[in-house]
Amino acid sequence: MTNDAAPEQLLPLPPATLHILLALAETDRHGYAVMQDVEARTDGELRLSAGTLYRAMARMVEQGLIVEVEKRRTRADDERRRYYRITPFGQAVARAEMRRLLQLVRHGQARGLTPRAV
Repeated sequence: MTNDAAPEQLLPLPPATLHILLALAETDRHGYAVMQDVEARTDGELRLSAGTLYRAMARMVEQGLIVEVEKRRTRADDERRRYYRITPFGQAVARAEMRRLLQLVRHGQARGLTPRAV
C-alpha cells in the first residue's frame, strides 16, 4: 500500500502500530528507544519484543507510515542503530485512528460503559 491510499483504509490499526506511531510523533527514534517509550507510556502494560517491533516497523515502512532516516550519531550511539521518523501519511493515519477510537469511547460512554475509578 502506498500513501496514495486514504488513511482510513489502514484502520483499525494493530495496537503495536499505533504505539509505534505515537512513539515517533514527537521525535525520530531508534528501535530500542521506541520499545522503551511504549513500555513507559503504558506503565509496562505493553512490552514489544524486538521481533514484534522490527516486523511491525518493516511493514510500516512498506505502507509509507514511517521512514528510516539518517541521523547524527553521537559517540555513545551504536553504528547499527537505525532511526525512524513518522511520515505525513503516518500522521494522517494516526489521527484517523485516534478519531475512530474517540468515537468508539463516546459510544461506550453513551451506553453507560464508562470505566469506574480504580
